[in-house]
Amino acid sequence: MGTPVQVTPLSGAYGEGPLCYLLVVDGFRFLLDCGWTDLCDTSQLEPLAKVAPTVDAVLLSHPDMMHLGALPYALKHLGLSAPVYASEPVFRLGLLTMYDHFVSRRKVSDFDLFTLDDIDAAFKNVVTLKYFQNYLLNDKGEGIVIIPHVAGHSLGGTVWKITKDGEDIVYAVDFNHRKERHLKATVLGSVVRPAVLITDAYNALNNQCYKKTQDEDFIDSLVNVLVSNGSVLLPVDTAGRVLELLLILDKYWSERDLVYPIYFLTNVSTSTIDYVKSLLEWMSDEIRKSFEENRENAFFLKKVTLIINKEELDKLGDAPKVVLASMASLEVGFSHDIFVDMANEAGNLVLFTEKGQLGTLAHMLQMDPPPRAVKVTMSNRIPLVGDELKAFEEEQVRIKKEEMLKARLVREGGMKDFHGLNAKAFDPVVIDASSSRKSSNAGSHLGGNMDILIHGFVPPPTSVAPRFLLFENTAEWDDFGEIINTDEMMKRGEIDNTLMLGSIEGLDAKIDEDLACLLHDSTPSKIISNEMTVHVKCSLIYMDFEGRSDARSIKSVIAHVAPRKLVLVHGSTEATEHLKIHCAENSKHVYAPKIEETIDVTSDISFYKVQLSENLTSHIMPRKIGELEIAWLDAEVEKEDENLILNPPSSTPPPRRPVLVGDLKLADLKQFLEYNGLQVEFADGALRCGEYITLRKIIVDSSQKGSAGSQQIVIEGPLCEDYYKIRKLLYSQFYML
Repeated sequence: MGTPVQVTPLSGAYGEGPLCYLLVVDGFRFLLDCGWTDLCDTSQLEPLAKVAPTVDAVLLSHPDMMHLGALPYALKHLGLSAPVYASEPVFRLGLLTMYDHFVSRRKVSDFDLFTLDDIDAAFKNVVTLKYFQNYLLNDKGEGIVIIPHVAGHSLGGTVWKITKDGEDIVYAVDFNHRKERHLKATVLGSVVRPAVLITDAYNALNNQCYKKTQDEDFIDSLVNVLVSNGSVLLPVDTAGRVLELLLILDKYWSERDLVYPIYFLTNVSTSTIDYVKSLLEWMSDEIRKSFEENRENAFFLKKVTLIINKEELDKLGDAPKVVLASMASLEVGFSHDIFVDMANEAGNLVLFTEKGQLGTLAHMLQMDPPPRAVKVTMSNRIPLVGDELKAFEEEQVRIKKEEMLKARLVREGGMKDFHGLNAKAFDPVVIDASSSRKSSNAGSHLGGNMDILIHGFVPPPTSVAPRFLLFENTAEWDDFGEIINTDEMMKRGEIDNTLMLGSIEGLDAKIDEDLACLLHDSTPSKIISNEMTVHVKCSLIYMDFEGRSDARSIKSVIAHVAPRKLVLVHGSTEATEHLKIHCAENSKHVYAPKIEETIDVTSDISFYKVQLSENLTSHIMPRKIGELEIAWLDAEVEKEDENLILNPPSSTPPPRRPVLVGDLKLADLKQFLEYNGLQVEFADGALRCGEYITLRKIIVDSSQKGSAGSQQIVIEGPLCEDYYKIRKLLYSQFYML
């Protein structure tokens, strides 16, 4: 049998919920994505909680909430401790996404499911890989290779290929076959005949129009509103599909000389664009070429203003403008507040570029017909004043005293146990609470803070040891004195304007100054909430800018890839069943598991591990091809102590025809022959060389589905001088075994 493979959806099966799947390859447990919705409902993570402590590795495919939103929570609360693998853009932009979400939540609630430190911890040990990089796992995963490939849906978006014992398992969700302004098209079509393909049915019922037509319709919709003195809100994600929208707007605004202002509003908007400017090697060939030749960076946006607070929008009042604001769900964030401001004006437009997450305000507004009135909760964080502030400070003092008393009792209890003393033998120590400091404020290299004694102590009747503990100074010294620990000299509470994002190693971008102050603001505050009814008079439009392959393309790609076993996930019930029935017409191994349903997709192909004997190895004559070596092998298989050994054949093997190894391209061969002085031209799909010789490429066997078959070059013509010359030149371009 082949390598044992099992797949279990934990979320995102027979529905459009967040993506999270457990893949077990020969006992090694992969978590494919770790998504969450903007609602942050912990009940959605119950299936993940059951398996999180057993996960060996996490593979992230895209930098948005639906693919990685639950990662900080899972590491803090669910016992997930496995290493995380992602591309560099997914790592960096995913971190910004989580920061933006946390700050948006904290502005309107006492959000405590995870903190900034939890986000840092989740992303601190991410292993970043480049496209097409073969990464060999160690220990329990020995023999397993993971390879990221281009997905085409988002910057750094990844199709993961997992290889074990020569068999490929491909995880490809949210891929896009069309290249865009800043993204390459997916390379999924180059993967042929994997053992297992795990893909989504999200767009299995949708077909798209031509991209140019779609872009023009999008711009026309905006302009029609703006010329009528209306404003447009585009609820967007933090750092995913919004990048393509920014390029479209910047391009068309420049071409049409439009003067209406465009704002990109998130808590990390400037940081996001600063990051993206340095990630050009992950983008389309056109963007990279433009930078290499003209030093033009596509993300030096000329018509888009980056802002991180709403005050600048408020200054414009009702003036026509376009605002791209997070979050796309309209649950929290700037988009929520701006929607409430704009919904009452009939001339305004809210344009959705992606489907709303189930249960969110955006999903409700995209229903057909949309509601004309919705209930929303407006929340705001305000500082405490007066009696509330006094009560808060008194409570903090009480809590501080309780913590200090508890710490002292624990310490005294330990000392008494150490000395074997009776607790009644001496009086309690009196501590000056106003002078004491928490250990978290400490900077002592002598072992921590000591509380200040006021009245001394009463020695026990029989002293067996000194009452003061002796701390050994373990500081390091050199020829110039004690080595200074610079970390201990940092002033507590000092915020540098160039504060780094958390403690992520290698992360060199800076938080916006206003955001840094917000994150570290310790001013006592409270949340005030007000539920209100919003009458939706503005226009509501949905246009598909999600950057996914449509139904026609999905079916074509799957047919070309021709997996031996197909697993369908993440799609509505109708879309999943439709694609399952379609694919079942050509393959009997099509699966669509439900949440927490485990399916076995182990390959039916048998494979064996064999060893080459020393006698056989000495007779092999390999030929070097690029970085590899290849050789023809004739051998006999023998079994020795449960091991299979290849030995030289006992008799002379039958003769075989020579095998040419190389890429057979007639265009390259034509150029090579012309370089060597021959007159060559294409005629009826073949190469006509001189007057008598013709070179023709034929496919020997194309019966295997998904394969182009083996190819051969046939030389037609009389045995003349040109014949032998052309044959010699042909042999020189290929390796013959």
